[in-house]
Amino acid sequence: MGGLLFLAFAYLAVGQAAANRNGAQTAADAAALAAAQERRDQLAGAWLENLLDPEKWQDVFDGMADGLTPSCWRAEQLAASNDASVLSCNADGLLGYTVEVQTNKTVGDSIVPGTETKRSRATATAVIESRCGFELPAGGEGEADAEEKEEPEELPTLNCKGGVDWELDPETPDDLLPQPEDLFDVHLAD
Repeated sequence: MGGLLFLAFAYLAVGQAAANRNGAQTAADAAALAAAQERRDQLAGAWLENLLDPEKWQDVFDGMADGLTPSCWRAEQLAASNDASVLSCNADGLLGYTVEVQTNKTVGDSIVPGTETKRSRATATAVIESRCGFELPAGGEGEADAEEKEEPEELPTLNCKGGVDWELDPETPDDLLPQPEDLFDVHLAD
């Protein structure tokens, strides 16, 4: 009977540890996705700022826009809302974030010695991928052409995944333009 009771407590300890580990992974996933989504929103804003200058669009879609700010503050917010703390948050290239978190709660008291102070850690990486492509209109190299480029008469069509083509016009109201989720996918890396 004592052996069965010991096994029951051992399984409970394993269950507590697994639940704590799952909580850490959930917090890490949410934190990495939050940081990447914040960067995605910044990139979409940069694209909107450069709407009339299609020659800068590719830089934005490649993650090289001017004025981007760190996004790890969003990772910290989401980790905290999942009862965890961010140990590290690093840009993973221009279009991704890797976040390591640790749970605030310990595994707890159990029959297994030393678990009272153990906290679970987990790491997740989220990436941003452009959903759209475009072709710049062919143009000449003369000075007159350079002056005309300041305000294009016609913007390139954005060809996005899912067969969605955005015919853009410089006069299009902002609420009819592609949203961040139309321009970029954000997902956890495999």
